[in-house]
Amino acid sequence: MQASSSPRLDADDRVQLAQLRKVFHESGWQRKPTGRLMAELALQLLITFAGLAMIVLGDVWLVDAAGFLVATIGTAGVVTHTHTSSHYATSSRRWVNDALTYFGYPMFVGLSATYWRHKHLVVHHRAPNVIGVDDDADLAPLFALTNEEAARGGRVKQFYYERVQRWVIPIAVGANGFNMQIASWGFLLRALSGPRRRREHWIDLGAMLLHYVLCLGVPLFWFAASDVLLVYVIRIVLMGYAMFAILAPGHFPAEALRVDPNVPIDELSLQTGATINFTTGWLGRLMCSGLEYQIEHHLFPDVSHVYYPAVSGVVREFCARRGLPYRCFPWHVAIWKSWTVFREPARIHHSLASVRWDG
Repeated sequence: MQASSSPRLDADDRVQLAQLRKVFHESGWQRKPTGRLMAELALQLLITFAGLAMIVLGDVWLVDAAGFLVATIGTAGVVTHTHTSSHYATSSRRWVNDALTYFGYPMFVGLSATYWRHKHLVVHHRAPNVIGVDDDADLAPLFALTNEEAARGGRVKQFYYERVQRWVIPIAVGANGFNMQIASWGFLLRALSGPRRRREHWIDLGAMLLHYVLCLGVPLFWFAASDVLLVYVIRIVLMGYAMFAILAPGHFPAEALRVDPNVPIDELSLQTGATINFTTGWLGRLMCSGLEYQIEHHLFPDVSHVYYPAVSGVVREFCARRGLPYRCFPWHVAIWKSWTVFREPARIHHSLASVRWDG
């Protein structure tokens, strides 16, 4: 069994997970708290539009700056909340999850929903941080996240990876929102032009186009084109930083294993070994929508994020009993570690004998 295929559970792990699922069912953690989640989404949308109102009505730069900050906090919450819907964990009705995913990704931030599902659900969750499989763990050629990547190429390239990239990444993060939009457009257009296009691709396209109508076209009735474009660009740039702060801590720190695709590895060791949790305050919880509980999410992606605080104690105990890693850092430490990996790239694990130990 190879990590690049689909890691499987051995018989004992399967029994232990089934028992854990039973605990979840008895505790009510398998239910979809749709009402609570919709109220949470409404709050995140309200914060977003409150920030936009501050930008529109503000007469001084300080109010505008505060408006952008508030809008970014709200938008980050909507995006991460949509992540829950994309895993069909918001409602027991599939169409509700689909509708919320099309609203939160293509319509709200211009990110293709079908691209996200392929990149995140199909690839990343199957093989987190597996080199050559998980694109989230591969930023080449601009950046090297592993020591083997940093050692490739001539002296100039090695000097860049060893001395320069750490200072470039803070600037590049601001372009990440646009990079994801462009990548998702490429994925969607290829799907629509190919033989396997489906109805969801057309719905995705319609929602993507509606995003630009609502965010760029409609405001032109009241504001100058230069102002509309400037606000849009600033919002996407700020979202690049917000998403780095939320997503990078889960898999970028050196403590999150980078895995050789040819190394035999079981499902539980891969999901917990390549994943890091981080702790936040109330504002971080609003922005992250459960993504601070990456280990719980990778083990149980169909569980709604509102249960993760309660689930975490049971999962931590399960990991200790099974000899699985369970790492958790304060949010600021996890963000710092996500940057330091560009200063000291992590090593690729070619042997995973030490990932699991006797609990």
